[in-house]
Amino acid sequence: MTITILTLYNVKVNSFSIIVNATRQDSNYAVYFGGGSLLETTYPIAMEIAGSTALWTRPDSGDCPTSYPAPTYSAVKGIFESILWGPAVEVIPTKVEICKPVQYHSYVTNYGGPLRSNKACANGSNYQLLATVLTDVCYKIFADVKPNREKQMLPDSALRWDAKTTSPGHAYQAIFNRRLKRGQCYSIPVLGWKEFTPQYFGPLRDDTRVLDSMEIINIPSMLRMVFGGGYRSPVTFVFDQEVVVSKGCLVYEKGDGYA
Repeated sequence: MTITILTLYNVKVNSFSIIVNATRQDSNYAVYFGGGSLLETTYPIAMEIAGSTALWTRPDSGDCPTSYPAPTYSAVKGIFESILWGPAVEVIPTKVEICKPVQYHSYVTNYGGPLRSNKACANGSNYQLLATVLTDVCYKIFADVKPNREKQMLPDSALRWDAKTTSPGHAYQAIFNRRLKRGQCYSIPVLGWKEFTPQYFGPLRDDTRVLDSMEIINIPSMLRMVFGGGYRSPVTFVFDQEVVVSKGCLVYEKGDGYA
């Protein structure tokens, strides 16, 4: 998208009035009037996460979960939001770089969750759950941040923050990078299941390289989102078709709106 400014505008930024009198074409900028802010529409964020075990569950694998070879769109989004969560902005994953070989392994755990039978829940009985997981994983993940357009669903606290913030996307980027460097998080980032905690999460490391020598992986259908409309939206399963991991990189398809 290209925005061209041809006329004079009085734009209020952080309580200062400035005059925009220029012709500017920039794919990353948009001008909002009425609210009175000059905002950059997208701000990039990135991080690295690594661990001994990961499971990016394929819904078609049923009661013996099997992992996709790479994180899903919603999983990457969740990892970013575990560092800094704020419904006033949209975190839009763009790509993931696989930095270690894809290795599958059988995993068995004693399951005690709500999917047990009523009798098992009443008796406090567990059962063994078999899964096919990934081992020794490392990813570099990337996303763009922009203001959330679906403001009617936001809580009052998010609306107040959005109203007093000149550029919500830029604010999120700055706070996110600061928290990431400090090792702070809203919740512990996980590699799929909550029991698969990372051995490292933080800024991109210079000595970590994308595995560009790996063979091409074709994924006929890959889960994208479970809540396709974003914050507080109803369950809507969204899938990407004909996904390709090439030279160790999975680029997420650009979707309309939140997803």
